[in-house]
Amino acid sequence: METRANVLQIQWESPIHGQVSYSIPEEMAKGSLVGNIAQDLGLDIKRLKSGKARIYTGDSAEYIELNKERGVLLIKERIDREALCGQTTPCALHFQITLENPMELYPVTVEITDINDNAPTFQKTERRLEISESAVTGSKFMLEKAVDPDIDLNGLQSYSLKHADHFVLKLHSQADGSKKVEMVLQKPLDREKQEHMSLLLTALDGGEPQLSGTMQIHVTVLDANDNAPVFTKPVYKAAISENSQKGTFVTTVSASDADKGTNGEVSYVIANSMNRLSTLFHINEDGDLILDGQVDYEKARSYQIDIEAIDNGGLSDSSKIIIDVSDVNDNSPLINLISKSGIIPEDSRPNTVIAMMSVNDPDSESNGKVNCGINENIPFTIKSTSNGFYSLVTDSDLDRERASEYNISVTCSDEGVPSLSSSVTLTLQISDVNDNAPVFERSSYEAYIIENNTPGLSIFTVKARDADWNQNARVSYILDDSSVNGVPVSSYVSVSADSGVIHAVRSFDYEQIKDFQFRVKAQDGGSPPLSSNVTVKLMIQDQNDNAPQVLYPVQTSSSLVAEMVPRSADVGYLVTKVVAVDVDSGQNAWLSYKLQKATDRALFEVGLQNGEIRTIRQVTDKDAVKQRLTVVVEDNGQPSRSATVNVNVAVADSFPEVLSEFTDFTHDKDYNDNLTFYLVLALAVVSFLFITCLVVIISVKIYRWRQSRVLYHSNLPVIPYYPPRYADTLGTGTLQHVYNYEVCRTTDSRKSDCKFVRPCSQNVLIMDPSSTGTMQRMQSEQNILDDSDSPIESRTQSAQSGLQRTLSTETPN
Repeated sequence: METRANVLQIQWESPIHGQVSYSIPEEMAKGSLVGNIAQDLGLDIKRLKSGKARIYTGDSAEYIELNKERGVLLIKERIDREALCGQTTPCALHFQITLENPMELYPVTVEITDINDNAPTFQKTERRLEISESAVTGSKFMLEKAVDPDIDLNGLQSYSLKHADHFVLKLHSQADGSKKVEMVLQKPLDREKQEHMSLLLTALDGGEPQLSGTMQIHVTVLDANDNAPVFTKPVYKAAISENSQKGTFVTTVSASDADKGTNGEVSYVIANSMNRLSTLFHINEDGDLILDGQVDYEKARSYQIDIEAIDNGGLSDSSKIIIDVSDVNDNSPLINLISKSGIIPEDSRPNTVIAMMSVNDPDSESNGKVNCGINENIPFTIKSTSNGFYSLVTDSDLDRERASEYNISVTCSDEGVPSLSSSVTLTLQISDVNDNAPVFERSSYEAYIIENNTPGLSIFTVKARDADWNQNARVSYILDDSSVNGVPVSSYVSVSADSGVIHAVRSFDYEQIKDFQFRVKAQDGGSPPLSSNVTVKLMIQDQNDNAPQVLYPVQTSSSLVAEMVPRSADVGYLVTKVVAVDVDSGQNAWLSYKLQKATDRALFEVGLQNGEIRTIRQVTDKDAVKQRLTVVVEDNGQPSRSATVNVNVAVADSFPEVLSEFTDFTHDKDYNDNLTFYLVLALAVVSFLFITCLVVIISVKIYRWRQSRVLYHSNLPVIPYYPPRYADTLGTGTLQHVYNYEVCRTTDSRKSDCKFVRPCSQNVLIMDPSSTGTMQRMQSEQNILDDSDSPIESRTQSAQSGLQRTLSTETPN
């Protein structure tokens, strides 16, 4: 058997492509070739495999199968055209070839042609007729029609009647294409000659070979009934709504018989041979047609029923009832999913096909018109691609961070009254794409750490969040490359890649570095990765780890500095001022001064805030020339730190008076220095036994020195603290007045004369143990004011150069 393929190519911007048509005869064997679908569609066999090609038939049985290896359509099940389509022509199978990635749909139609595989048949193999002998010539007797499921030439074509000397066949064409069969009496009957007759009715089709069916007709000749019933109408028309209940009255027919008595009694029967009609309707003795079964407009839109009126004499008449079935909106639209995607990426472009479906409503006219829609406020839309086919596509950008899943409800409603609808829900997952960079909780961070911290100390934590999912949302923290005072920031702090915890790499010194900034980068695990930065400012908090430093008076081992107080000094006389600084900050640098020891506590006092040493009573002649004061300078830290300074004061009116006293004092000092030397020497001998311990101590010192080397070389300025109203005057220390002395010496220094050049001046006496001469301090011409921006070293050198500038006079020969 040959098949014919017709390909209709239609190009449009739709996943549904042109239709392919084939024609095959029914009853082909399983595995028979229908057509080369790959060649007819212009598809490569690889495309059939990669696209997972399959046949979609909806809710119909599958008679055709697809061989993807050969790209051909084959017979899957035996096809009986009569069982599939009945008398409907043409008979065709409709299905679709679907492909994925991308989604494509190719409609295919396979027409099933008829073969002569069915012979005409009668419902009954025999029929008995009783005909009165008085039947007139031309009397009609309606015979049962034969049924042939085949169509066209293979269907029922003609009838023949054998052994019929008194009868002849007449065929009448009807509106539905069938033929009404009547047996017409052509010769009068004579019961006395022949009471019984046996006729053979044969029905023939036009197939090759020709098939036939027969029915035996037995005629019994009755006596004297010469009037046949007559219907009032040759055709009766009625209407009924589908889904009408059983027992519904349809219409009434009527026939009359001119005979009287039993020969005039008429009965009605349905003459159709099809069981379908005889089970759907029945007619009672009164001629009422009653509904016995279920009427469905979608299966049959009209019925034609042949009826017969028969009297007791065997005479009859025939008529027809045409019943039109009116449609009722009793079918909801049927939604069939052809193909769908369960997950798509969030960066899918608009008009991406999500699903394809077919929608069918078997009702007619407005009851069968369908409109489909989806739920609102979702980024999808439904489009009608062709008659009964719809595509669900995206109509805007997707964002998984706003919605990771959509439940799309597709609702299809017809236009009937009331409207019927059907719906189907599709669940669509949105897969993540790395389109969000990590975002820190703050735009910038500030953190504090107390100096002298332990290396590795956790300072604080930065936190960033990524709106993406899974690996794309996994955040890692990286310390951005930068430097602080030329040193890489990684030598100061480190960041934990997983938790974002900032750790101190070293111990910080507030006096070396007060604050610095660095940047932390948060990077996700996507491909490619996305990142963001944040600035972190780390501020070092001060600890009281520095003791006060005394700038004046300067303590030296080679010379002795003494302040001179005239015996005529009044109460509150300013002797000198102790100047100290503390490199700490805040209250750790607030200094207070206390008098710890004094030769005569009743004579001097020290200002608590300014360090000024003043007399608290009138100086008398009884006061000792040599006065030694010990002043403690203490800061305000917790715990506090302190430093001590010794101040030598000479109570005298002239230098010669002082020289002898302080010369002896220096000799005593030399003695004390010698004693100290021997004590240190003895201690060194004992320490030799602990040389091992010293090596360990030295190693620790070297290690700490290396650790602090970077900070030491940073050369950051340290601003000292000076008491209020403090002025540093070159060459005069901190005193408000300067005394200049002119010294005239003889070989006997005790008889030297001192001349005051300027009255109301202040004198500082410096004794050098190597010389017995007196030294006069020159007055400085310029005061040095406090400079908060100068380093400690420059202040100390300025103070020392001003305070220790001396003039030495040699003894004349």
